[in-house]
Amino acid sequence: MRYIEFGPQKTKVSEVILGTMRIWEKTPEEVATLIESALGVGINAVDTAPIYGPSEGKIGAAFALTPGLRDRVWLQTKLGIRKHPRLDANYFDFSHDYIIESVEESLRALQTDHIDSLLLHRPDALMVPEEIADAFQQLHDEGKVLDFGVSNQNVAMMRRLQRYLPFPIAANQVQLSAAFTPAFDSFFNVNMQNEASPMRDDGIFEYAYDHDQAIQAWSVLQHGYFGGVFFNNPDYTELNEALDRIAADHDTTRTAVAVNWVLRYPGKMQAIVGTTRPERVAEAAAACDFEMSREEWYEVYLSAGNRLP
Repeated sequence: MRYIEFGPQKTKVSEVILGTMRIWEKTPEEVATLIESALGVGINAVDTAPIYGPSEGKIGAAFALTPGLRDRVWLQTKLGIRKHPRLDANYFDFSHDYIIESVEESLRALQTDHIDSLLLHRPDALMVPEEIADAFQQLHDEGKVLDFGVSNQNVAMMRRLQRYLPFPIAANQVQLSAAFTPAFDSFFNVNMQNEASPMRDDGIFEYAYDHDQAIQAWSVLQHGYFGGVFFNNPDYTELNEALDRIAADHDTTRTAVAVNWVLRYPGKMQAIVGTTRPERVAEAAAACDFEMSREEWYEVYLSAGNRLP
């Protein structure tokens, strides 16, 4: 396993993160086993969120069942997505009071006294940066949150927020996979008159690189917006063939190659893998056992149907 130095405290955090959005049907014993399996292959990071149903509670119960397990885990949760009381929809809330309330609820559910990393879950158009800064300062002073970040935010949003924050934005959690590459597409097609050229995110990868910020990629094995896994998908035959060929050359699996592709960008990269099977966790961790060549990285990118100018 490889590790990055996360946030201003330079905490040693694995490049592969265990995502827990799909553990709602697992028992606390099974969740504890899953976390232990991740630790066994060097993954010390767990990501969750209250919007993931009972996931925080399942993790907290696993911690309670296994003495010392919490101390071995770098724990990240998110906040801000709420169920609308009258509509069949979610909405966003980054208000001061809700930030404090959400963290208190997460601490109780997770059965812990602190969260290692707290992310704002997607953008809130009504966010007041001064309110967020005050809430973050309070949580940090009370020892309840150590580092802070965002998810799915562009550069303009982060700059607006960072102006008031007393801490650097340590991470931005965004969608990225070999079959979902809009950030790279616009990078390659600067000043071109084609569909790939518009920069929809203001250059989040460049901003992260310049500000020592981690990019946490989610849906690393999916295409589209929750379009499904691209493995064995007939629309991605060429991509799967490339992944299999590269996997054979490195004596590994297509899962490891797909995750390695995400991590290959020269910055602080992390990949969130949401599997609930220990054997798949081990496959994802193997992504850090080799380095993809430049030619292989571009082969994967082009095999997904992309074209370079």
